[in-house]
Amino acid sequence: MPVLAVRALSRNAFAGPAFTKPILRLLACCALLAAPAAARAEPVGVTVRNESVAATCAETDNVTLTFASDTVSRFRIVARHPAYAGMMRVDRTEPDFDTCDFSGDPAVPAAAPAATATAPKRITIYETPDLWLTGFIFPSFWRAATVPFRVGTEVTHGLHMVQLWVRGENQQPEEVLVVYPPDGYWRARPLSPAHLSSTAYGSSFLLGPVEQTERPLVRLKEIGFAPQTRTFTLSFADGGKARLKVAGVDRDALTLEAEFDGTAPRTFAALRSMYVTEGNADVARVSWRTLPKTGTPATIGEAPVLSFTDAGNVAMLWAGRLVPSRHNTSAPDYIFDGFASR
Repeated sequence: MPVLAVRALSRNAFAGPAFTKPILRLLACCALLAAPAAARAEPVGVTVRNESVAATCAETDNVTLTFASDTVSRFRIVARHPAYAGMMRVDRTEPDFDTCDFSGDPAVPAAAPAATATAPKRITIYETPDLWLTGFIFPSFWRAATVPFRVGTEVTHGLHMVQLWVRGENQQPEEVLVVYPPDGYWRARPLSPAHLSSTAYGSSFLLGPVEQTERPLVRLKEIGFAPQTRTFTLSFADGGKARLKVAGVDRDALTLEAEFDGTAPRTFAALRSMYVTEGNADVARVSWRTLPKTGTPATIGEAPVLSFTDAGNVAMLWAGRLVPSRHNTSAPDYIFDGFASR
């Protein structure tokens, strides 16, 4: 199955351990989303480049925003419910394959007999009453599944997707984070609001040395997870490491803290998403704030995602929606901020 179709279906197809189920105000408050790290160094501004293109397929990742810096070593990623979430009564999460053609996508079969031709294989990697990891092996993926996943001394091979589940505020299990080891894509979401039983995934992000092949990716050597601190350790194929910690999760936001060993690679992160129209998008608008410089105050910008031009000295970028979309209506907005050097 093509990777884009797999990701579209994974929004709700594997919905349980056993397949169960205004801008200025935002800018002013986003610094309060998570407490600063104890050893936070001097803030730095980063360059955000827009490599997005127009598309008509709602399941194509045509939105690409990359983050680059020569000095950043840590930053924060926040997935937060859209501003209209409290008004939602109908959530549309079904994939929309109209006008889509994945026939030319590469497909690398899984190592038999890990998965059959039609069904994925589910593996419980780690489990406690309040936190667990579930892995999946798909019949095929666009890259070979060669990245081992380690928890302590236990190593699992051949995984295409790993889900992180936690027990929510209503004591029900909720999936809050997904990683695809073969290409380094991540997806995040907060706990569901009280009036919704679940919410959708939407945009993805990349963490590490972003490179372009058929599509942007991060090549990984290994992924490790420490349950006690809820921290993933990413070992990159060409050397270097990063850690991604689940610093907080509640019914408003999921906060992730990223830190590199040493200075990050030049292009150290990316946001991947889709936009067809304002009402058919996972990301429709962006807003950003720059760092103040000597004699120059901080500035704030806002633009439709396809009209956004590259921005430098960025201290915070928000990407999301202000009006409900027919595509993944409940999917979260993303905020990238807290950029700092050692």
